[in-house]
Amino acid sequence: MTLTHYGIREWGTALIVLLLILAGCWYLVFEKGFVRTGIVIAAVAALLFLVIAAFFRSPHRRIPANPCLITSPADGTVCDIVEVEDFKIPPFEGPAVRIGIFLSVFNVHVNRAPVDFTVENVSYREGGYLDARDEGASQRNEAMTISGTYVHEESRLPVAVRQISGAIARRIVCPVTPGRKLKKGEIYGMIKFGSRTELFLPVGRAEICVKVGDKVKGGSSVLATLTE
Repeated sequence: MTLTHYGIREWGTALIVLLLILAGCWYLVFEKGFVRTGIVIAAVAALLFLVIAAFFRSPHRRIPANPCLITSPADGTVCDIVEVEDFKIPPFEGPAVRIGIFLSVFNVHVNRAPVDFTVENVSYREGGYLDARDEGASQRNEAMTISGTYVHEESRLPVAVRQISGAIARRIVCPVTPGRKLKKGEIYGMIKFGSRTELFLPVGRAEICVKVGDKVKGGSSVLATLTE
């Protein structure tokens, strides 16, 4: 398992602080003789660093090769599956199925592309910071949406992924611009700390394979299957 470069400022700073603390603990133990104090401080500092590093972990995932399988864009728990009557973010135009995934602070927070597609639109929305489990978070919180078209044989499937800030999460990372080609399972950004990720698919074009309460893993869990 590696650490994502999207968090290098946070885990890099934490590593530097840890090394400085360990140097201080070495002085306490070997120069001042405060063995127990030095060991306790070093252990607490190391534990805190591991907690921070764990948040920015980016584990390897086995991506399903079947082109008809649409995978999860995030780790977490499926918190809602609803139909949106009029979803208008190009290339979408009309009803869509929205699969909402809640990410706790214990989940992996990198986001992945659910299918192979070329990004056609990147849309940022200012907003608040309601708890990501709140029903109003989807419409009222700060969000970043990328969308495009997945082409499979004769089918063209519009798809969109939305990153949503939560009560703790205050920074969405999405260094993606229109024209970028994403592969299924490819990491394209993250949301720092607790948050929500949503997948949008056109109604009637895919069979949903999950239900509310299911635990999913980004890049490997199948959320839907292409039906045409």
